[in-house]
Amino acid sequence: MNQQKPQTMPIQYALPENWVQYDIGQVAEALVEAKAAALSLRTIPYQRIWVERLQEMQLKREVAGTSRIEGAEFTERELDAAMREDPEQLKTRSQRQARAATNTYRWISTLSDDTPIDEGLIREIHRRIVTGADDDHCPPGKLRGADQDVTFGIPRHRGVEGGRDCETAFSRLSYAIQHEMRTHDPLIQGLAAHYQLAAMHPFYDGNGRTARAMEAIFLQRSGLRDTCFIAMSNYYYEEKDGYLAALAAVRKIGHDLTPFLVFGLRGIASRSGRLLDEIKHNISKELFRNLMHDLFGRLKTPRKRVVAERQIAVLKLLLRSESISLDEIIQLTSEAYRGLKSPTKALFRDLNDLIALGAIDFERISEGKYRIFIRLDWPTRITESAFFEQISRMPKAKTHPFL
Repeated sequence: MNQQKPQTMPIQYALPENWVQYDIGQVAEALVEAKAAALSLRTIPYQRIWVERLQEMQLKREVAGTSRIEGAEFTERELDAAMREDPEQLKTRSQRQARAATNTYRWISTLSDDTPIDEGLIREIHRRIVTGADDDHCPPGKLRGADQDVTFGIPRHRGVEGGRDCETAFSRLSYAIQHEMRTHDPLIQGLAAHYQLAAMHPFYDGNGRTARAMEAIFLQRSGLRDTCFIAMSNYYYEEKDGYLAALAAVRKIGHDLTPFLVFGLRGIASRSGRLLDEIKHNISKELFRNLMHDLFGRLKTPRKRVVAERQIAVLKLLLRSESISLDEIIQLTSEAYRGLKSPTKALFRDLNDLIALGAIDFERISEGKYRIFIRLDWPTRITESAFFEQISRMPKAKTHPFL
């Protein structure tokens, strides 16, 4: 006789008595770290063009994360297509969800900071999240009816009862967002609103995506708008087990937000730090580029100027790729060395000079195979006098050290 495992009843939803309940002693350290990381991100100097590129990259991470948490599967190419193509050209539900999320986050970035986060705004986020993706089974912006109950998560949780209970809970959450939550730090507000909406599950589908998009509004209003928003959904996806566990832990202890706040604030700190590193990386590239043009542009003899033009072409290539095989460099710089008696020897000579200057370096991959990489710390190590002294000592020809 086969014994069946007993069915575990879903954990029932209970309306919170306090919408922002947490232990400040446990949350304080994580909050300070998150705010310090966000402040560093806001105060570092940057060029607008960098942020525009990073913004698009962060958007891609956000869209990928919020979709994949829900089980969406797509390749990088399919995701790129979903962010560019017309909806009619998207074949899978996952792509259509990514497209809808992209449009939603772009719309969120246009909202003014005084736009109230009320019932209408939350419904509009949901409408945008599911339209064209899940509206075949989920009415956009419409709360669940009396016969539409949902379960979700591991362990299984049950959202608020559909119908009047759902309408009441949703209305009270909206009121809490505009009143009770406003007395707390904006980062706390965003995470609290995220949890409460996800726990309630007021819509038939798209609740997690809506909750994460609503959180993005709070983060945007915490001062990150002028740089770029951080891709928290990407963090939640990469730490999916911890994310789901933190949500479940809060529900288990009567909506005490402490576990989820600590988890979320650490994510804000880590994602702010990652984005800060990427901005610093762009700064290093810009410093390298400026020094490169300044020093090589001041070489006076015709021969040195011609050589400098070729070497700048090599450095520009490496600034784009940062690391590239020797074979690829030979192929990609062929135009710059065309017309020379011995193009490959001239390239090796230029590479050798750049290695001697400390601007680039190489590593052996395998027998006869090498990888060339840029040294972005070069501007901090080279001085003007050392550069010109090194140039003056360079012979007209030299065997390349790694050949």
